[in-house]
Amino acid sequence: MEPSFIGLLLLLAGFIIGLGAVTVIDIHGALGQRSAYWTEATIRTHKVTKPLIWIGIALASLGGAIFYQGRFSTSIPRLLGVIAVLLVVNGFFLSGRVSPFLLQREREGRATEPLPPAWQRSILASLLVSDVGWWSALVLVVWDLSAHLRF
Repeated sequence: MEPSFIGLLLLLAGFIIGLGAVTVIDIHGALGQRSAYWTEATIRTHKVTKPLIWIGIALASLGGAIFYQGRFSTSIPRLLGVIAVLLVVNGFFLSGRVSPFLLQREREGRATEPLPPAWQRSILASLLVSDVGWWSALVLVVWDLSAHLRF
């Protein structure tokens, strides 16, 4: 198999897994802002979506590195690299700060309580970074691919 095929396959698999998991946890988070049921569901769901998001970032990054090999000096691969770094930094915040906070609340029996407003704002900002990052990267890849296809 050609490296560009493998790279594109991994890149797209990363988007499917990562962006799919981001969408699921974002919907749960939005529903959980004012609902005890959905707050608890979000805490439980993030235990599944968090590793899927990391798998998605890893696959998309590896796939992008393979697919865009030799083209790193062009604008789209560079932008994708910047977005990947932003997603990783954002992921460290979510995994290193938010996740432990949510798990602690669950251990304390407070999983159904709405999160404090400051945490809700921080999480919302982080989710916006995540959504804009993932969708922008997908648009860039599709734009790049469409430039080489005839419709």
